[in-house]
Amino acid sequence: MKRIFSSKVFPVIFLFTILVISFSSVFTLALAQHRWKVHDWSRPRPPVIDPGTFSTQETPGRPPSDAIVLFDGKDLSKWRSMDGGPAKWIVKNGYMESVKGAGYIRTYQNFGDCQLHVEFATPTPPKGTSQGRGNSGVFLMGKYEVQVLDSYENITYADGQCAAIYGQYPPLVNASRKPGEWQTYDIVFHGPRWDKEGNLIRKARITVFHNGVLVQDNVEIWGPTQWLKADPYTPHSEKGFLALQDHGNPVRYRNIWIREIGESAHQRKEVTVASKLLDMYAGDYKIGNRTFKIKREKDHLIAEAKSGYWVPLFAESDTLFYSKELELEVEFHVKNGKVSGLTRQLTGSKSEGKRVQ
Repeated sequence: MKRIFSSKVFPVIFLFTILVISFSSVFTLALAQHRWKVHDWSRPRPPVIDPGTFSTQETPGRPPSDAIVLFDGKDLSKWRSMDGGPAKWIVKNGYMESVKGAGYIRTYQNFGDCQLHVEFATPTPPKGTSQGRGNSGVFLMGKYEVQVLDSYENITYADGQCAAIYGQYPPLVNASRKPGEWQTYDIVFHGPRWDKEGNLIRKARITVFHNGVLVQDNVEIWGPTQWLKADPYTPHSEKGFLALQDHGNPVRYRNIWIREIGESAHQRKEVTVASKLLDMYAGDYKIGNRTFKIKREKDHLIAEAKSGYWVPLFAESDTLFYSKELELEVEFHVKNGKVSGLTRQLTGSKSEGKRVQ
């Protein structure tokens, strides 16, 4: 029989065949990942929103219509102290101002990947130097800080000046305005992720515009930001609170809003529950050897998640309630118009509770 392929030619043909098959597989996979043809008229269109308006020095802008407004200049109803009590900052003339010794404040609600807008003004006339002048900070998930500082003609260490990812990345440029002038942060944040075994599979990334200027370009955060420390990541929830820092300087904030993006944008629905049901659900429930307390506060329920630490509950249905702050879910058991007990799920652990009469 006549030999068709030489020993030199065959490997080349074999390699070419493998490449063709591989390319075909990748091409097929790419097509499978895209449900829609190019310019497909049946493809769902993005929702229409009002984009809002830009701020001026005199007047804060209007947030996008799909944003969650965290501070509109009127009150601190979306904020609390870090110990769970009322926020102790001052609200006047359309802004809130940090009070020395009052401590950080944090949002009631937790957020994941997001677009965040914050406006701030450092004190005028300026007092102090370096880190002692107009110091505050914006903390994503309570852990990752974008530094707030009066960096107008004020020298300090590079990774601690205004718009730095504190202790990690100096801003690309110093875009600070004069003390007393309103400044803006527009932040895009993607939080870290862990697998089921607790292995870090994605570090947090952040992009920051300071007064409209790009100063952090999708940088990868090393871990929680701290003073003179570089601790590694430790597993935490995919959502966390937003915090503002009290560093002893009367820094002002206004027009704070947030838009969750990606998978984080899928919010649980929130419904209004009849007043009589709120009254009926309020009370004590026995879970093991402990008492789980629920109270009515105006038009909603609050639950004692930890000893002395109360959180608001929001209704997803007439019987199912959840916290926007903790991984807490409560479902009431109702039979013949009476509450017999509840099912509580807290950070993944489910337990049953009986109503204490």
